[in-house]
Amino acid sequence: MCFIAQYSFLTRSFVRFNKSWMHTPEALAKHYIAYNAKFLGNTEVDAPKGTEVVKDAVRKLKFQRHIKKSEGQKIPKVELQISIYGVKILDPKTKDVQHNCQLHRISFCADDKTDKRIFTFICKDSESNKHLCYVFDSEKCAEEITLTIGQAFDLAYKKFLESGGKDVETRKQIGSLQKRIQELETENSELKKQLQELEEQLMIAHVPPAGSISMKPQSTDIFDMVPFSPVTPLVPTLASNGCPPPPPTTLPPDIRKDLFGAEPFDPFTCGAADFPPDIQSKLDEMQEGFKMGLTLEGTVFSLDPLDSRC
Repeated sequence: MCFIAQYSFLTRSFVRFNKSWMHTPEALAKHYIAYNAKFLGNTEVDAPKGTEVVKDAVRKLKFQRHIKKSEGQKIPKVELQISIYGVKILDPKTKDVQHNCQLHRISFCADDKTDKRIFTFICKDSESNKHLCYVFDSEKCAEEITLTIGQAFDLAYKKFLESGGKDVETRKQIGSLQKRIQELETENSELKKQLQELEEQLMIAHVPPAGSISMKPQSTDIFDMVPFSPVTPLVPTLASNGCPPPPPTTLPPDIRKDLFGAEPFDPFTCGAADFPPDIQSKLDEMQEGFKMGLTLEGTVFSLDPLDSRC
């Protein structure tokens, strides 16, 4: 199966790091690992991977920070919360989430082997779909943070295979079924509308001219009963004791009914699990992100005197 081949490729990417995983799977699956760092910022890059790509981004953000520092601005401190659900960047005091980077959108992660404080990762933005490079300055924890992100990605990919990946085809079929049901409901509404229009035309055709009184008795069937019409409203008549009949019981207007008086079938509310309407696109997005894999690298970012310290 294609997932196995993808996972084998991913494992080879992690071969240098697997022996150095430092956290238990439970710590990243049920909780998160927190780190404090300074956030140099993020900038758009042209590619999802590449050492030269992040080098250019680090140079650019460090230069911007030097300018802001000369103006008296300090580098903002942030808290990183890493788990199998992503990398959250929060304000350390208010705990407000500034950025939430899902793991299947992170494609490249690297730390500086000369300056142990600098690390960076590339993440595809969920709204603009642009690749953004995030750069941080930590207290000599750059490599540890990089490895933690790599371990979280590895665990998240395995979890995707165990839970979501195995029944992707089933969920795709459910998505197709939901789409077909919506088409049938639309067709049902159109037919109902046409039926009502025909009924109105028949009623207009049998209306007597103004001022004339029709004495024609109402037609009955062989049992002397008035034929039932599903569209023509029933006119209440007085009861034998002269009292009007009780008003008919009506259903709340917010309950949708089809032509036969039944509620439309919705597989996403009758099953054991609830799936969002756009589940197809989300599954494809996650599958594509994990298929690309995460590349971890240790490289050198400090290439000139400007990069010495930010």
